[in-house]
Amino acid sequence: MKSEKILIVDDEAAIREMIAIALDLAGFDCIEAEDALAAHHLIVDERPALILLDWMLPGMSGIELARRLKRDEGTSEIPVIMLTARGEEDNKIQGLDAGADDYITKPFSTRELVSRIRAVLRRTSSLNAEKAIEVEGLKLDPVSHRITANEAPVEMGPTEYRLLAFFMSHQERAYSRSQMLDQVWGGNVYVEDRTIDVHIRRLRKALEPHGYDRFIQTVRGTGYRFSIKADTAAAGTGAAG
Repeated sequence: MKSEKILIVDDEAAIREMIAIALDLAGFDCIEAEDALAAHHLIVDERPALILLDWMLPGMSGIELARRLKRDEGTSEIPVIMLTARGEEDNKIQGLDAGADDYITKPFSTRELVSRIRAVLRRTSSLNAEKAIEVEGLKLDPVSHRITANEAPVEMGPTEYRLLAFFMSHQERAYSRSQMLDQVWGGNVYVEDRTIDVHIRRLRKALEPHGYDRFIQTVRGTGYRFSIKADTAAAGTGAAG
C-alpha cells in the first residue's frame, strides 16, 4: 500500500525532525521545507497528500502561503493543518478563513498530531469525491474546484466551498452546528457556534446573486439544512443564520 506523503513546513529543524520521526512511525512519507518558497516548490513538484504548515516563517508567512495555495486551482484541494504557538480564538479563525483544514497549537503531542492528520485526510477524501454534483443549475465540480450557477462562476472562500460541498452531498437533512463542525471542520477544531453562523451567512451571500441562497435553510432549534423544497417556516432568514 502506498504511503501518503506529508509536507512539513517549519523553520525549526528540531521540530521538523520530531514530527518526521512520529509520522514515519505512523506509516507516512515525509518531505520537509524550512520556508514558504521551498515549500511551494515541493508542493508543485511532489503533490503531498497534506501540508503541516507553521504560521511564523521567514519571508512569506504560513498564513499567506495557505491563502496562495487555496487561490490556486492546482493546489487548492491539498489539505492544510496550521501549526502555531498562537492560541487565541481570533488567530484560529484567521487560519481557518485562510483555508486551513485544521489548527493545532504548540506545544502538541505527536499522537494528537497523527490523529488530526488522519481525521483531515478522511474528511477531505470524502468531500473531494471526483463526481460533480448539480442541483437545479447549481453545480459543484470537485475536480476543478469550481462552483457555477447556470454556467456562471460563483466565487466564495475555501471554508464556504467545503460547507457547500457537504450540504450538496447531504441534501434534505438537518444538521446541528456540532454535527457540521465534525463534518466540515473536524471535531478537534475549536470553533464557536457564532463562527459557523458567520460562514453560513457568507455562503448565502455568495449564492444570493444567483438565487440559490434559498437552498441554505435555517432549522430553528436544530441548525441548518440544504433543501430545494420551499421553506414553509420561512426559517432561511432566521436570526440564527
